[in-house]
Amino acid sequence: MPDIIQLLPDSIANQIAAGEVVQRPASAVKELIENAIDAGATSIKLIIKESGKVLIQVIDNGQGMSETDARMSLERHATSKIRTADDLFRLRTMGFRGEALASIAAVSQMEMKTRLPNEDLGTLLLVEGSEVKKQEPVACEKGTNISIKNLFYNIPARRNFLKSNGVEMSHITEEFQRLALAHPGISFSLLQSDELLYDLPASKLSQRIVNLFGKNYQTQLAPVQEETSLLKITGYIGRPELAKKKRGEQFIFVNQRFIRNNYLGYSVSNAYEGLLQDNSFPFYALFIDIDPKHIDVNVHPTKTEIKFDDERAVYGVVWSAVKQALGAHNLAPAIDFAADVNLMGKLNAQPLSREQYYDEQFSNSLQRSNLQHWEKMFDQEAPHSRLFDKNPIEPKTTMRIESSINQPDIPLGNENEKGLFQFQQKYIVRAAKNGVMFVDQQAAHERILFEKYLLHLKGAPGNSQQSLFPQTLVLSAPDFALAMEMEREIYALGFRFEVFGKNTVLVSGTPAEISGSEKELLEGLIEQFKKNQSELQLPIRENLAHALAKRASIKAGQKLSSEEMEALVGRLFACPNPNYSPDGRQTFFVLDSSKIENNFTR
Repeated sequence: MPDIIQLLPDSIANQIAAGEVVQRPASAVKELIENAIDAGATSIKLIIKESGKVLIQVIDNGQGMSETDARMSLERHATSKIRTADDLFRLRTMGFRGEALASIAAVSQMEMKTRLPNEDLGTLLLVEGSEVKKQEPVACEKGTNISIKNLFYNIPARRNFLKSNGVEMSHITEEFQRLALAHPGISFSLLQSDELLYDLPASKLSQRIVNLFGKNYQTQLAPVQEETSLLKITGYIGRPELAKKKRGEQFIFVNQRFIRNNYLGYSVSNAYEGLLQDNSFPFYALFIDIDPKHIDVNVHPTKTEIKFDDERAVYGVVWSAVKQALGAHNLAPAIDFAADVNLMGKLNAQPLSREQYYDEQFSNSLQRSNLQHWEKMFDQEAPHSRLFDKNPIEPKTTMRIESSINQPDIPLGNENEKGLFQFQQKYIVRAAKNGVMFVDQQAAHERILFEKYLLHLKGAPGNSQQSLFPQTLVLSAPDFALAMEMEREIYALGFRFEVFGKNTVLVSGTPAEISGSEKELLEGLIEQFKKNQSELQLPIRENLAHALAKRASIKAGQKLSSEEMEALVGRLFACPNPNYSPDGRQTFFVLDSSKIENNFTR
């Protein structure tokens, strides 16, 4: 049998690598700007056309490249950042893998102009699909100017997979914001189709936050600063009243690299415990400076995931630093580091180090949270369903297990004469032909609303309730672009709004039968739409219908009258697909009578 394994050509290998490194236009933006930062640039300009599908251009005033380095930068695993394996644990640069430019050049038409400071002429390279079409001297500014045209032009399936311009521009803006936030000492600008979206001069971090997210942040920020032998934390957190009903303005950087880490995010949220309304998310931009030998950034090509060698200690320091910042600004009880932390009261015990203190405080917070949750679980039960009382039993007292027989006046729930009642303010329970039916009130209402809104979007526009006092809503640049792109569909749902300045709309109407702030409803719709887009990959109409249904539905914990329960169940079974919510959750199930009988037979 002949040999069949062979080495792939570089052009094919680069296209394969591009699948992980360059997932969408925002990925190319991230890699190009990080290269500019590593090159020592003090000014970076990003130009976008058609949300990066037609053009991505990054211009910097960094150190530039020689003719040889410019050509070498297009080779796989060619980098100036590391020389040995040990360098991976001393990294302070954004890039190091040597994959980005080669991967981008493999799936685009690239033009590169670059010049060293002490040279009169620079180098021009034209590359298509990894093939260098032209290389010649050129007169150009110091630094590097890279244009990426027609991304994924040679991979039609990948290009067709890209989302709408609004969604892709949203991702680009998010990457731009993270990089601009991480490097306030560098001036950044962003132009989209000749419109200047951001012009950020070099500044302090607090001013960069205000320039990126709006002037209302000026008086709403509290500084965070803590240093231990392991790491140093700086940055800002938002006051609890600044919290929003959406995620997105939460940033954690490790050695100026934006990272995604649910555990660190949880430690911040846990520090706000008791200060936020349900489903509210605080603003924070936290910078962790740590010796590179304690982390591993070589986990994924996107470099947004890292591993710590002592995760628990890092989590504890983050939690305590945020808690202390909240206390220092009278937003929560302060942590007293001078207090005796020897909680066991042992006179001969060794005092805890600051790292041990952070670790213990974080553990205690989790234990308190779990204990409170456990107690609340019993507090929320109806009196007849509690088997044991939290109060201690008095001596010589007979313990009595209560039931509906002993307390005939206490109903089992919100019950009516038809045997329909609400259980735990989450489920509607009713008799069925073969047993007992349990209906999830939130999932059921989401299905009902989804069908209704989808009908509006397909040609039967919904009614709008007009507000006596229209509200202004300031959106981020990508959210504003997304709202304008979907204006017709949002109108069909019943919203009424008009442009009221840069990235600002005046909301004057919302869909009928939905209560709440006009501003919060529209903002929540956009945020839910983006969340669905990243998780469910739905068409625009279905996504919008799902997003509004999710935001407007009855929630668990909401008490319903008998008439509301009957109407909800009736409308659910009038839907074409009553079995599941739009995101696939089961809306009801029937507990078969035979299973009930089995519990009472020997």
